[in-house]
Amino acid sequence: MTEMVEDIRRLKKRLDAVILAHNYQVEEVQAIADHIGDSLELSRIAASAPQRMIVFCGVKFMAETAKILSPAKTVLLPRLDAGCPMADMITVAELRSLRERHPDAAVVAYVNSSAEIKAESDVCCTSANAVAVVRQVPARRVIFVPDQNLGAYVQRRVPEKELILYEGFCFVHSRIRVNDIEATKREHPQAVVVVHPEVPPAVQEIADEILSTSGMLRFARSSDKLEFIVATEQGLLERLKQENPGKAFYPAGMARICVNMKRTELADVHRALKEKKYEVRVPEAIREKAVRALNGMLKYQ
Repeated sequence: MTEMVEDIRRLKKRLDAVILAHNYQVEEVQAIADHIGDSLELSRIAASAPQRMIVFCGVKFMAETAKILSPAKTVLLPRLDAGCPMADMITVAELRSLRERHPDAAVVAYVNSSAEIKAESDVCCTSANAVAVVRQVPARRVIFVPDQNLGAYVQRRVPEKELILYEGFCFVHSRIRVNDIEATKREHPQAVVVVHPEVPPAVQEIADEILSTSGMLRFARSSDKLEFIVATEQGLLERLKQENPGKAFYPAGMARICVNMKRTELADVHRALKEKKYEVRVPEAIREKAVRALNGMLKYQ
């Protein structure tokens, strides 16, 4: 293991590469990453990183986003089978049909979407800045794709607009239920309930805080509370525990695992650098449209 880590560092330096890892990646991958964060943070880093090569330890849409923002750079995705079921739930044909039925509506696409969907949208957003993006879109009606739970969260905070929600969802977050929260709360009555906006609306309603993964990390560091019930993917809970000794973090019911996020192992990162695989490409015609939507997203915190 130590020898592999050292070789990754040598290869990274020789290839002028930067390793980006999402908050849900396994611990050994996060340990060798140059930057760890959520979609918005990593999107910003991908756009500004001086390195010529980006190794993106996440899922396909994230690597595509990095390529869209940095077309001159080589972007590698260590595992080709690291996809996102929610991103695959909506097709270009379905989005175009929605546009035809609602011609006066703007399209806001969650960054958890394919390059093709981004190219069909007016602006993208992340869970961290979705409210700010929708509030600033110059249209009263907004088609929001593909996550209906995040869309419902935004609708409650931007009541002056009408959101038309596509019925997509995250397999991990959508399985978290009110009874999971309530049962864990009975075991830890002093704990603060913190949930991701991809959870169902009923779960959002009983939460103390609704935050993106990076928002959860900041909240845990700054809070004077000592116990937290955290409704998101298990990988973030491990990082929360490491960064906040003396504080306790409990999953909402059983630990929730994103299989796709967990596919990437240290050996995959090593192979990606050693063999320059798997390179992510985005057709220029799609990239030119998608980059406008992403640049609009990057204006907001």
